[in-house]
Amino acid sequence: MPPRPPLSLRGRALGYLARREHSRAELEAKLRRHAGPEEDVGALLDEFVERGWLSERRLVEQVVNHSRRFGAARVLDDLRRRGVDAALLGEAAAPLKQGELAIARDVWRRRFGALPQDAAGRAKQIRFLRSRGFSGATIARVLKDAAIDEAFDETSD
Repeated sequence: MPPRPPLSLRGRALGYLARREHSRAELEAKLRRHAGPEEDVGALLDEFVERGWLSERRLVEQVVNHSRRFGAARVLDDLRRRGVDAALLGEAAAPLKQGELAIARDVWRRRFGALPQDAAGRAKQIRFLRSRGFSGATIARVLKDAAIDEAFDETSD
């Protein structure tokens, strides 16, 4: 079987986009590694945006909709590292922060399910939730609500 001819820049870009959504900056960085001096990556990306094949708004929506295990800070940081426009980050921040408490409760319940017995256990739970990108206020609320729920369960026995 003869070897395949090398992919064109357009073919490579379409392959990347077929696998997952990319930001413009992310896709440009990947394509620059394979572009020759005569190839205009910017013009190709402009065409992709015009055709609707490359959309940062769609990328943001996808990341936000699939971030059910992480806090707003981590999701926004991920988008920022991918080179997403600041205006789109601002639009994504509000719904992320709005649903953060429910997500944090669910993540905490799945991982721990019970209040810590000592300061070391509390620190461990806080570090875990922090590493997932939850804010300090959200973490405090999760632990406080869990303490209230536990106290309520003890009095109802």
